[in-house]
Amino acid sequence: MLAFVIIGRHAHHDGTSPAGILYTAWPFLAGLALGIAVARAWRRPLALVPAGVAAWLGAAGAGMVIRVLAGQGTAPAFIGVTLAFLALFLLGWRLAALVALRSLPARPRPATEHRADAAPEA
Repeated sequence: MLAFVIIGRHAHHDGTSPAGILYTAWPFLAGLALGIAVARAWRRPLALVPAGVAAWLGAAGAGMVIRVLAGQGTAPAFIGVTLAFLALFLLGWRLAALVALRSLPARPRPATEHRADAAPEA
């Protein structure tokens, strides 16, 4: 989130002072927190759906609404860039992690000593 804000502020020559970064970032951070809370994403943070999608829509969607309510501007191009950048950074790493985890060999299950429902050996 902060990378998005810092890059955007730098590209628009708005400076990178801590106060300026916080002013720009707080609506998106609040939206991100809302999305995470709604999806209870802390339970399965690697889940692309619903955790990643909720984080993304919270940060981008709710963040934009909060930004408008706070009197900060939103242009259509800014909304598009926000959706794309935050999708890449909030969904992209989860997708990469899922692909990496699925490519790992399956771990063998530990052998059980005695199962009550197991048939006796002959």
